[in-house]
Amino acid sequence: MYSETTREIKVTVKPVYLEDQSSPHENHFVWAYHVRIENLGGQTVQLRARHWRITDANGRLQEVRGAGVVGEQPVLKPGESFEYTSGTPLGTPSGIMMGSYQMETGSGEKFDIRVPAFSLDSPSQPIRLN
Repeated sequence: MYSETTREIKVTVKPVYLEDQSSPHENHFVWAYHVRIENLGGQTVQLRARHWRITDANGRLQEVRGAGVVGEQPVLKPGESFEYTSGTPLGTPSGIMMGSYQMETGSGEKFDIRVPAFSLDSPSQPIRLN
């Protein structure tokens, strides 16, 4: 698991290789990643947008931006958390993801929180740090 805290918002990510959805002989590798966002602070915040940077083992970068996560823009009161699972395919047996979420306070202040960089490794190649 990978965790990072920004402005009292903790993001934890756990990636999982999906062997049943992958086809290594066709250079198609798929991962799910489970994300938990915890509001450790004293203000209510809402997740407004996401930005992902996904880099494969060949250095190809894909950027993904959009509103919310999995079709939602969750509101987190102090002490609350939100969890979701999503996924990403790659054309190589390993890669790395990192990103950020744009949050908004009740007073309208917007700020970005970091999503920790996490490694995507398949059993199709020896484990290495990306």
